[in-house]
Amino acid sequence: MGPAPGSDGVPGPRDAPDGPLMPAERLRSHQWYGAGGLRAFSHRARTRQLGYLPEEHLGKPVIAVLNTWSDINPCHVHLRDRAQAVKRGIWQAGGFPLEFPVATLSETFQKPTPMLYRNLLAMETEELLRSYPVDGAVLLGGCDKSTPALLMGAASVDLPAVFVPAGPMLPGHWRNEVLGSGTDMWKYWDDRRAGLIGDRELAELETGLARSPGTCMTMGTASTLTAAAEALGVTVPGASSIPAVDSGHERMAAAAGRLGVGLVHRGLRLSGVLTRPAYEDAVAAVLALGGSTNAVIHLIALAGRSGVRLTLDDFDRIARTVPVLADLRPGGRYLMEDFHFAGGLPAFLTRIADRLHLDRPTVAHRTLREQLSGALVHNPEVIRPREWPLAAEGGVAVLRGNLCPDGAVIKHIAAEPRLLRHTGPAVVFPDYRTLQRTIDDPSLGITRDHVLVLQNAGPIGGPGMPEYGMLPLPAHLLEQGVRDMVRISDARMSGTSYGACVLHIAPESYVGGPLALVRDGDLVTLDVPARTLRLEVSDAELARRRAAWTPPPERYERGYGALYAEHVTQADTGCDFGFLARRGRVPDPYAG
Repeated sequence: MGPAPGSDGVPGPRDAPDGPLMPAERLRSHQWYGAGGLRAFSHRARTRQLGYLPEEHLGKPVIAVLNTWSDINPCHVHLRDRAQAVKRGIWQAGGFPLEFPVATLSETFQKPTPMLYRNLLAMETEELLRSYPVDGAVLLGGCDKSTPALLMGAASVDLPAVFVPAGPMLPGHWRNEVLGSGTDMWKYWDDRRAGLIGDRELAELETGLARSPGTCMTMGTASTLTAAAEALGVTVPGASSIPAVDSGHERMAAAAGRLGVGLVHRGLRLSGVLTRPAYEDAVAAVLALGGSTNAVIHLIALAGRSGVRLTLDDFDRIARTVPVLADLRPGGRYLMEDFHFAGGLPAFLTRIADRLHLDRPTVAHRTLREQLSGALVHNPEVIRPREWPLAAEGGVAVLRGNLCPDGAVIKHIAAEPRLLRHTGPAVVFPDYRTLQRTIDDPSLGITRDHVLVLQNAGPIGGPGMPEYGMLPLPAHLLEQGVRDMVRISDARMSGTSYGACVLHIAPESYVGGPLALVRDGDLVTLDVPARTLRLEVSDAELARRRAAWTPPPERYERGYGALYAEHVTQADTGCDFGFLARRGRVPDPYAG
């Protein structure tokens, strides 16, 4: 058994089933092609119209290749080529590939935020797989919301499926510095606002920050979620860290195609892989990686599609059992290419193997234990040993208190330690546009000890919970060298961001959560060690303010936005649509 593509010494996936091939009449696609009657005749005739011979597809597993490629998504711009490699692998394994274009969710360009459309792509994925003659799927994605969306839809329809991560881009470069996309964008933008660099330097940075196709090469949201997918066991081993332009990435894609056919013959559906132990292991991996806070929302939503109740308390409980061992930006020093050549996720998981459920299955192996056998760490500076952690506990903390009765999160390893226990007066911004327009106004009198508060940026108020949570600091404080302050909001934050930013406050202010009641000058107390966030205002005063609060007008009067606002849940339950998250039977279509 050879090594997995792009890894060193890690057992590769089983491309073929252990037993006999799935009989043709038991394939789901047989309902379309193999039955007698007019409809089957029509399906076969239309497949001839596509140019395929009977022997190319009849009796073979039909594998849908769902491709999120588009011209406007730099993270996925290479996936048109990778789909060809996937199809090559499917043909090699005796399957029949059909490529389907699905919505592309470009974190870079789509407004107000691709989070608004995550559930739309999940719906498209589910209904496409359910309504067409397919036996299994290979899902191509990676940019932040595409990974959970594809897996949510596939989990709901519950066919055999493999996920192909888009892979991180090459490291950025500027003059003699190695750059991390996102993380260094925020850093140098602040330097520009502080007057430390000018337009010439900024123009140079524009050409050096993102040098190739692929997702952010820091441990941002994209790499966090593809690592979570690998930890869940739905990828080729080692897949999540292979650089997008590495030849190993194409080999991995072909291996995923072969694996997809094998899964159909083995009869292994996603429900056999996406179990509660798998989700707990994914949470442990994300926390030990120092991964993005966005993973909290997405894993809760994905688990719900699998019938697994995952909560904020699970994240906080597991965070206390694993250290942060990946020295990766934004909380550390290195980038994803360094992590890949240090051994990638298989090697990383061996560092926390005692916290994992090693006897559960993955799409590639009988057990996770078998999948990790032989994985080695090649650089302990990047993947640290347990006795030399970057932080003693997982990188995300869950907060409770009268400001966030249903919870909030903070990536505390990316904050200045002095701010992890802090009380300061609030400066409140009712929306992000107001914040942008007034943050530098000296009349606000903002000092480094104030707490910046952003309202109406949650799931409904945002709308779509945009990544506004790393609130900009006032220019006059940047000029003084201040680079972090306590900032709280019901928004999300890019996984490439950093700072003492409290996020995902639930319930959100737009629906009347306590965040809507904060006023300028109110004292706010953050205590990360105690896991609390409090507004130092009496219950009586809060009750008076609540009685005077009036709901804001609806953002959307029609269209998808209205559907979203009517059905989206709050951050603590994953921001899924209630009618998609609930359990219930959905019949396969009648194909005859």
